[in-house]
Amino acid sequence: MNTLPLNGREIRLDKDGYLLDLADWSAEVARALAAREEIDLSPEHWEILELLRGFYQEFQLSPATRPLIKYTALKLGPDKGNSLHLNRLFKGTPAKLAAKLAGLPKPTNCL
Repeated sequence: MNTLPLNGREIRLDKDGYLLDLADWSAEVARALAAREEIDLSPEHWEILELLRGFYQEFQLSPATRPLIKYTALKLGPDKGNSLHLNRLFKGTPAKLAAKLAGLPKPTNCL
């Protein structure tokens, strides 16, 4: 089993680095997961992570890339809801990486 050591705790992760217990997520956990990916979370990242968590709360699933782009455009406008913006923030894999950092399950149709 994979773990994320954080403040004397071992946060359990699956083989792909996603949280096993979604309740373990916090801003601190997100920053630690991002550091593993060599990402320094900016306000733009946080905006998408919060949006994703809201999407999950509403629909009980992590969106694949196309629904993520559409939902982001709907909520934040076309300047942020496009593949170029999301790919730049999340290293070309926005649905998978953003879900991981937001403490959500891996999108089901992402390899």
